[in-house]
Amino acid sequence: MISQVSEKFSSLFSNPKNPIRIAISFGGTVILTSAIVTTAIVAVRQLGVLEGFELRSYDYFIRSLPPEEPDNRVLVVGITEEDIQKLKEASISDATMAKFLNKIEEYEPRAIGIDVLRDVPIGPGRQDLIKILKNNENIIAGCKLSSESEPGAAAAPEVPKERIGFADLPQDPDIIMRRTTLVSTPTTPNGAVENIHVCNYADPENQVLSLAFNVALLYLDKDNIFPQPIEEGANEGDIKLGRTLFKRLRDNVGGYRNLDAPDYQILIKYRSGEKAIPQVSLVDVLNGKINPALVKDRIVMLGYTATTKNDDFATPYSAGDRDRVEMPGVLIHANIVSQIISAVWDNRPLIWYWHFGGEVLWIFGWSLAGGTLAWSIRLPWLFILASGAAIAILYGISYFLFLQSGWIPLIPAGLGVVVTAGIVVLIDRYSKTVTQTVKKLFRMDVEIDTDKVAAEVSAITETETFQILKKRAAERKGLINNTNDRDISHPAPETFAETPITQDAKTTTTDVMEDGNQKARELIILQNDDNNQSNSENLEETTTTEELGGEATDDYLQQLQKRGIRMRNKDDNEL
Repeated sequence: MISQVSEKFSSLFSNPKNPIRIAISFGGTVILTSAIVTTAIVAVRQLGVLEGFELRSYDYFIRSLPPEEPDNRVLVVGITEEDIQKLKEASISDATMAKFLNKIEEYEPRAIGIDVLRDVPIGPGRQDLIKILKNNENIIAGCKLSSESEPGAAAAPEVPKERIGFADLPQDPDIIMRRTTLVSTPTTPNGAVENIHVCNYADPENQVLSLAFNVALLYLDKDNIFPQPIEEGANEGDIKLGRTLFKRLRDNVGGYRNLDAPDYQILIKYRSGEKAIPQVSLVDVLNGKINPALVKDRIVMLGYTATTKNDDFATPYSAGDRDRVEMPGVLIHANIVSQIISAVWDNRPLIWYWHFGGEVLWIFGWSLAGGTLAWSIRLPWLFILASGAAIAILYGISYFLFLQSGWIPLIPAGLGVVVTAGIVVLIDRYSKTVTQTVKKLFRMDVEIDTDKVAAEVSAITETETFQILKKRAAERKGLINNTNDRDISHPAPETFAETPITQDAKTTTTDVMEDGNQKARELIILQNDDNNQSNSENLEETTTTEELGGEATDDYLQQLQKRGIRMRNKDDNEL
């Protein structure tokens, strides 16, 4: 019963088409390999090895997005090269800036952001500029935050703290602007600082807003939308404007690893690389050559767009291997302002990303998909086609989600597909080939050893001693065959006389191989069975139990020796 159950159980698993065996094979090959590959990819990703590749894929997606319509709620007044030449001012003077502010206020803008530092006087008109900045509550003046190596740059004098915003932009290691800081605390500079101001006063309580964030808040303030900090839960410390939550960047988000962003940062979602924000020149504003509808109840951002002022920055729209296409800082600030108010009023989604666990499951899922394709498809061309289709689907899903502002792991998932598929192919297809190759090598070694042994045997068989033994064995074999052809109960005396058994023969007999004795034993047993019925009387006359040593199973060769001795004695007596 037990053996039958065991046989059925064994046959169950030996059948290659059995579902249980298929499941075990799939789990041991595909699932286990996918888990190992996923673990390795996640570990490498956590070390930051894939960060550069993921950031470049992010830039590619940004460039691939269809351009959005310009945001007409924001206007950039650029200080161009032509403006500098017409005004004969390498840096616009305080008088020119005061004139601009007075002119633009006539068009009744809701908020004005100035991306031009005015910590020191430039040219005439200093008091006029300070008066305008101090008394106009819809103007946000720019400053520069301090760092360990620099003391920072203050805003114009007498501007209230709540109407000051820093114009600093964080750069990634590859010097591309993908992030912006909304709130920051100045860093204590090395050495003594003579002029203490809001942008270099290093105190945890001194939290300074960025220029773009402060301008956007000023714009939303007139719609009774104010920032609300989240004080508990998973989003503790984040800021909410209206119904929109601005989640700050943590250390490991999207493709970033160990970001170490102590300030309140978010990803920049550019509207497009060009013409995202309407622009006019400074001289056009001063000469009254602009449409007032572009300004009324809107946001105006003033800053340099001239390339000679070195206020340009690389963005995801900057081509990697071609001549760099950089964006003026004032345009980047304008894009950030547009991003904030669009998220609040237009439900334009911010860049979002998964938590760590979701990213791991995503990578594992695609690793499993690659392993499944390799395990189930045997035709090489079909496997290559299916793998290419899987990568295309992965890219399509990633791009579709990016259209919805979702940044999910593309490069790690693609690696999961390729690496897992490659390993499964090696295990499932070529492990047998490797095993057979090893076996062939082993078999070759055995054949070499066999040839060596054969050579040694050949040397032995050529010796004179072996030839003598071989000849005597042949004679003995002939003697046994002759005996088998006649009745053992009537031996022919002359036969034994012709082939006397001497001491040499006796010695040779003991040297003959074991198969001779075995044949002799079989022969005597058969003959004894026949003679017991038909020749019992003759057998008693010829051999007695005493003569055979009382053992019917005595070696037949010994019996031959005894008969030979007896026959010689008989011949001697007759003589």
